[in-house]
Amino acid sequence: MNKAERYKRQTVLSEIGEAGQARINAASVLVIGAGGLGCPVLLYLAAAGVGHIGIVDFDSVDETNLQRQVLFKTSDIGTNKAQAAAAHLHALNPDIIIEDFPVELDSSNVEALFERFDLVIDGTDNFAAKFLINDAAVKTTTPFIYGSILGFDGQVSVFGTPDGPCYRCLFPDPPKGHVPNCAEAGVIGAVAGMIGTVQAMEAIKMIAPHESFQPLVGRLLTVDMHSMENRLLTLSKNPDCSVCSKNRDEITLEYTLPVCSIIPEIIPDQMQGSDALLIDVRERNEWDAGHIEGAEHMALSWLMAGNVPGLHKDQDIILYCQKGMRSLQAAQYLAGLGFSNLRNMAGGYEKWLKIN
Repeated sequence: MNKAERYKRQTVLSEIGEAGQARINAASVLVIGAGGLGCPVLLYLAAAGVGHIGIVDFDSVDETNLQRQVLFKTSDIGTNKAQAAAAHLHALNPDIIIEDFPVELDSSNVEALFERFDLVIDGTDNFAAKFLINDAAVKTTTPFIYGSILGFDGQVSVFGTPDGPCYRCLFPDPPKGHVPNCAEAGVIGAVAGMIGTVQAMEAIKMIAPHESFQPLVGRLLTVDMHSMENRLLTLSKNPDCSVCSKNRDEITLEYTLPVCSIIPEIIPDQMQGSDALLIDVRERNEWDAGHIEGAEHMALSWLMAGNVPGLHKDQDIILYCQKGMRSLQAAQYLAGLGFSNLRNMAGGYEKWLKIN
């Protein structure tokens, strides 16, 4: 296929032109997460002709992903996301290099991966991964484009540039309260599409700069899809930041979840015959839609509002939510109140349904 013909709708733009297209073709971009954000990012970068795209995702395509992860098809269910995405992108644009990394990003591989690419795009949905991406980006001097979605809201910014703030300048530490991911809190697919598309545009602006382009360095775009109200917040570099104020060789890369890891787990098929009190920490609408018989309802939001359940602190308690994340946070909260016999149901209500 004629490359000039393929890209002429963007090279005709004075801000791109032949020189900008050459930069796009020569660029390398690593996308972390081929999910709701990663899918539109990958589609538009591949279509634009980014010459080398890396995809990191250890997860498999699930039926519930198809509502927003528009790169995948029903036939992809059960396959690795990075590999499935690479196959579809190759079909879209066979002239670019696409690498799939079907691994979980962690402190053992993040630095080596980042050093191979010009730019990183964050398509993750949890704080632990975002902190790791940020710290590795600063350590390797690799800018990254941050994106976040929840419900009808989204955020985008560019972090990790030499003169701009990093993610820890905005969030020095993981928030104390649990922030649910898309699987738990829900999201409209179009929200993911819009925020992912903005991330893709920020990538183009970074790899093919023009005097008219103003990347979101030192600025945070927030979008409320309920009202379509957009805001641009100015972000300042923190001179005392725990990461970007340090020398690169002083930055340590850690991958720890911002939740307590010492709460023991129990799988649903181990619960038969248990005398433990079973507590469902999901919200009322989730409880009403279906719950485990014999469980008591005690929403995480109710607990985190400072309410203390009237239970004996040595009582045997098993907590569950939809997938096991909010219940782990609830267990951590109760442990801090002195409850000593807590267990978290691994996999949550979804796993319980599969075996019952």
